[in-house]
Amino acid sequence: MIGMDQYELIRTAQRVYGKSIRQIARETGHHRETIRKALAGLEPQYRRRKEVPFPVMGSVAAIVEKWLRTDQEQPKKQRHTARRVYTRLVEEYGFGGAESTVRRWVRECKARLGYGAQQAVLPLDPEAAREAEVDWGTAWVKMEGALRRVKLFCMRSRFSGKSFVRAYPWERQEMFFDGHLHAFAYYGGVFPVQVMDNLSLAVRRILRGKKRIEQERFVAFRSYYTFQVRFCTPGEGREKGGVETLVGFARRNFLVPIPEVRDFEELNELLLRRCHAHSQGKVQGRGGPAHHRRATPRGTGASCGPSRAPL
Repeated sequence: MIGMDQYELIRTAQRVYGKSIRQIARETGHHRETIRKALAGLEPQYRRRKEVPFPVMGSVAAIVEKWLRTDQEQPKKQRHTARRVYTRLVEEYGFGGAESTVRRWVRECKARLGYGAQQAVLPLDPEAAREAEVDWGTAWVKMEGALRRVKLFCMRSRFSGKSFVRAYPWERQEMFFDGHLHAFAYYGGVFPVQVMDNLSLAVRRILRGKKRIEQERFVAFRSYYTFQVRFCTPGEGREKGGVETLVGFARRNFLVPIPEVRDFEELNELLLRRCHAHSQGKVQGRGGPAHHRRATPRGTGASCGPSRAPL
């Protein structure tokens, strides 16, 4: 039985680096049959481990995080220090933990919330067929005669600007995966890197810096299709500004006037037609129509999903 990290390593070694089963077995120490099962897409089974790095903070963590989030809207000179957080917990909640524990927890929480972050901003110059941005949006349509709010799954190629939009009734994990599958078919392959927010559909916990604990089902999904994810810094929408612009663009240009449809199938056929029409345009500075800049396919075995040849 192998863990999810080994599952991802095996599939990446075969699909991305072209290593043979024999070579992977020699490097990882796993039996060839185990490797064949991983390459066939069989997900490993394992126990969920509950991680509680600060058990004494468990009952008050949500309260303290709420204080710190509220502080971000307050004058800098009148925000909670770690010392003030500790004294409030003792006075108001009878907290029995140590002040040093509170200080460590507050320090990590402030880093996660982006306190004091000062980062340089560099102009984006993406590589062709390399990266895509993913996001969710909302819109209104008339379905079966009634006005209804729908969720829009959006993906955008960073290089060509070619965009994909698909509607769903809710923002759930199975719909998140389904949106990816339809996008892969639309682009003709899988982007090696995807940039997205810290969606609860993909991220279970945000750690210091760029580290994340991902949802187990999401790890299995991206391992199967062997793509990497770069999660944005919380609150930094400019890190995927292209797809955020796409959300508003799709509402104004694909769904105005508000369409009247029977069901989601009809709505998504409409969105697909308008995505195709939009893809005929140009992205300034890229030198030609987006649909002419297709990358060379990198062929893979059928068991490893679609080829990696998107725009």
